[in-house]
Amino acid sequence: MDDTGSGLPTPARHGQNERAIALNRKNSLFAGHDEGAVNWACLASLIETAKIHGIDPQAYLADTLAKLVNGWPMQKLDELLPWTWADQNRARLAA
Repeated sequence: MDDTGSGLPTPARHGQNERAIALNRKNSLFAGHDEGAVNWACLASLIETAKIHGIDPQAYLADTLAKLVNGWPMQKLDELLPWTWADQNRARLAA
């Protein structure tokens, strides 16, 4: 909370998340191949987006991958994006 009494959360301090991003960038140097680095970047982006939306990345990725493996329809792919997934699974995650 901020000191003004407005009840709004205090914004993140400058540089608070830079260490995690820098470590991830450094780790991606070991991808071994350009395609591996692209895949690494996609996965890191999904994980960080899940964190931003208050989702446990492991639960999100496990559920999403299970749905894809079991033949999730391509027309409903938007429902697997982190922000949509969070809205649909908020009640289940709260329990």
